Order: sequence, then structure tokens, then C-alpha cells
Amino acid sequence: MAGMELLSDQGFRTDGRKPNELRRIRFKKGVFKQADGSAYLEQGNTKVLAAVYGPHEIRGGKGKALHDQLLINCQYSMATFSTQDRKRRPRGDRKSLEMTAHLKQTFNAVILTELYPKVQLDIYVEVLQSDGGNYCASVNAATLALIDAGIPMKDYVIACSGSYIRDTPVVDINNLEESSAGAEIIMAILPRCEQIVFIEMNSRLHEDHLSPVMDQVMTGCKDIFNILNQQVRDELCKKSAQDRIVDSG
Repeated sequence: MAGMELLSDQGFRTDGRKPNELRRIRFKKGVFKQADGSAYLEQGNTKVLAAVYGPHEIRGGKGKALHDQLLINCQYSMATFSTQDRKRRPRGDRKSLEMTAHLKQTFNAVILTELYPKVQLDIYVEVLQSDGGNYCASVNAATLALIDAGIPMKDYVIACSGSYIRDTPVVDINNLEESSAGAEIIMAILPRCEQIVFIEMNSRLHEDHLSPVMDQVMTGCKDIFNILNQQVRDELCKKSAQDRIVDSG
């Protein structure tokens, strides 16, 4: 599809969104009782499960242990039915290994690893349905799973993507826009201090366009943070109120 068709003359994208509009986000924490923390997240039509186990003793030999900090183990995979083309290898392929490395880098920057020396934390992410923004949805789901597990972090870490279509920065791009729009910028940030912990650009973008797209992605990250944080706080307040009723009864 030509770039002209990704954004109409009226300023609407193929899925009806405005350039600065996020896809709908829905999530639920605590979906796996056997995990220490878990979350299911939908970002548009991209659907992700994340589970956290630990901290626990090092598996596979104590030689892997880090004497002064937590060892973070990440595993990213995609369900065989997650895309229109059925995947032969849901994990272990080059893309999955690359995504696993990106996730480990991201969460090493936000988890307070010095509080848990010589032990291990496992973060598992599975994409159930892919419609663009797999890394972003995986980071956001894993963040919620870490919150559910009570793992200390500097801040939420929130990820979002963006591109440049018809002289317009667009945010939170879907699969069609990823595959057709050209340059894509992916960022993960700590929203309260605006610190970037991960950034990737998968194609060349003129320097005049880079700053507007980055600004749009930064705003997108903050908007996602507000959505997630509001629901997390509302759920916490509701649970606290229920606990008070039980205690008083």
C-alpha cells in the first residue's frame, strides 16, 4: 500500500485514528495464579501475556549468579497462531532472540537489581496476536506483571512506537503502518522523569523529521502511562477498601 493511502486527506489513518491517537488499551493483572506476577494486555489488536517468576535461586549452575545484583532472565515468544502466516518456530528464531535481548536491556535499566544479589528473576512474554508494536506491548505487559509481583522498580517503563506519514508524525503504529510507512522509531521511557532507556530506529529518517516523531512517541508513552497508572491505582484503592471492610467485620 502506498504511503499516500495510510493517511487520508482528512487526517485519518486506515483504522480511523488521528495521527496522535493511541490504539485502545485494555489489561488485567494477576491472570496466572502459579506465577509471582502476571498480566494480559491488549494494545489495539496486539495481545500479549506476561508472567514473572522470582526472585529465586539461580537455575542452571551458580556460576551464572551476579554477586552484587539480580540476574534477569527474559524469554520472548510468539504463538504459532499470532500472525496470518503460521510461525514454524514460536521461539528461538533470530527475531525472537533479538526481542529477548531488547527486553532484558530495558528491564535491567528499571528494576532495582542491587536489592537482590545472587538470585534470578524470570520474565516470560508471549504474543498471542500480532498487529504491530510487539515490543511495545510486551514491555507494557511485562511492566504490569512486575508490578503485580511487587518487584521494586525506579518507575514504570512504558514503550511506544511512531512513524512519519505524509509529512505527519504518527504514534502507536499498527502492522500495516509498520510494513508500509518506512521509518519506525521505538522508544521505552521512564515517564515521570522522561528518561529514555531504549530507542531503536529501523530505517533512515531525515533529521528534520526525527525530533517531531520522537516528541510524538514521548507523548504517546506518557499517555499510555496515564492509562495504566490510573487503572492500577483504582484497583489498589478498591482492594484497600475491601481489606478494610474485611478487617472491620
